Amino acid sequence: MDNRHPTHPDQLPGFDTAQLRAHYLVPDLFAPGEVRTAHSHQDRVVLGGASPLEGQELELSPEPELRADFFCLRRELGVIALGGPGVVTADGAEHELQHRDCVYIGRGTRRITFRGAGTRFYLVSTPAHAEHPVQVARHSATEPARLGEQRTANVRELRKYVHPDGIRSCQLVMGVTELAEGSVWNTMPAHTHDRRTECYLYFDLPAEHRVVHLLGRPGETRHLLVADQQAVISPSWSIHSGAGTHRYGFVWAMAGENQSFDDMDHVTAAELR
Repeated sequence: MDNRHPTHPDQLPGFDTAQLRAHYLVPDLFAPGEVRTAHSHQDRVVLGGASPLEGQELELSPEPELRADFFCLRRELGVIALGGPGVVTADGAEHELQHRDCVYIGRGTRRITFRGAGTRFYLVSTPAHAEHPVQVARHSATEPARLGEQRTANVRELRKYVHPDGIRSCQLVMGVTELAEGSVWNTMPAHTHDRRTECYLYFDLPAEHRVVHLLGRPGETRHLLVADQQAVISPSWSIHSGAGTHRYGFVWAMAGENQSFDDMDHVTAAELR
């Protein structure tokens, strides 16, 4: 488990490119035949990736850092399939997922496994104080919110999976946003929310293209160049926005004390520095 300690916004101006990437970018979650995880002390979020090979079943085991007999002893988990089809098994119940489908797995689930060669399962886990049932959200059955305008190059569809009016959870909020052809901007105007951490995982981005991901305080921003299936951890004091050299999608996931999707402190483009 890659263990990431929190950072203070006053540290950001002193970080060079390598330090920025070491603190906020999670570049290598998906390795063939493995489950990989990264733990952030920002709201104690765990990001993970499971990439089973042909005929292989991978199990999500608790790393020593969690001090738990099984992964979801004190945690809840959201899983989104990238590729597909693939199968997530939770305590013996199988859930087949297509590309961009989501399964929520509640606290107390003892054994979680993944099957499906060529499918990459993206995992986001947060601490949980109560148990909620396992539920599946289908990309094809989730009505998107259509956002943005062509003239600002940010036409996109946002689907909420785990949220107070959908799949219920303790603190995890999770969904998928996909940009239209010819659009490159996500989440602009930008925002912060001081009550929760947000993580982005970019997907469906051709290997030769990148997203320029903006982070930091609104008045002193920095950037990361992010490739396909790489994740960014954004502390509560940081904006999280970006523009790509090609259209793409991203999984957004939040953890913290407030699950209200609209809990945002908006920042205009003119305020960014």
